[in-house]
Amino acid sequence: MGCISSKQSKHTPGYEDPVLLASQTSFTVSEVEALYDLFKKLSFSIIKDGLIHKEEFQLALFRNSSKKNLFADRIFSLFDAKRNGAIGFGDFVRALSVFHPSTPVYEKAAFAFRLYDLRHTGSIERVELKEMVLALLSESELELSEDIVEAIVDNTFKQADLNGDGKIDEDEWKEFVTQNPAILKNMTLPYLLDITMTFPSFVMYSETNDTDIII
Repeated sequence: MGCISSKQSKHTPGYEDPVLLASQTSFTVSEVEALYDLFKKLSFSIIKDGLIHKEEFQLALFRNSSKKNLFADRIFSLFDAKRNGAIGFGDFVRALSVFHPSTPVYEKAAFAFRLYDLRHTGSIERVELKEMVLALLSESELELSEDIVEAIVDNTFKQADLNGDGKIDEDEWKEFVTQNPAILKNMTLPYLLDITMTFPSFVMYSETNDTDIII
């Protein structure tokens, strides 16, 4: 009994078996084990309770626990699958797996759709797209004029809103990213193939055209 208790005390709340997580994600068992070391480091960086809270998530992403950014809020929300304000180990691995190079494109597309569906209506509206574009530009430290931002939104809806109802549903989104695969380029983090103790950055800095959507 004592041995079991001692072993359990070494794990954070919400710990899940690496073998199980490897079977559910694109990671190998050894990669999941490496991620657990990273998870423990992050989950004890501020609050120290074995869960990743928003402040710790933002500290890892932006080196600033108090920075306000819609992009960070949306990413945290999608990682926080249980909607309890904190990320457990299993949810951390499953969400991070979306960014693995081996993860199917349709899973990346679905994650990106939920990222932009700010109001959880099952579709992306113009105002939601614009808000996210502005947030991503801000995080990437890119400054574009209002006209260019509007052009990004207009161009996206021109291509993606196939039925012309003023919003992009999930089927339209899938078709849009199929025709424009570069849109999902930042949904893949190559270095997840060689996991280190550095938290992945979800904002990839690369040369983009002014009318590209940054995801």
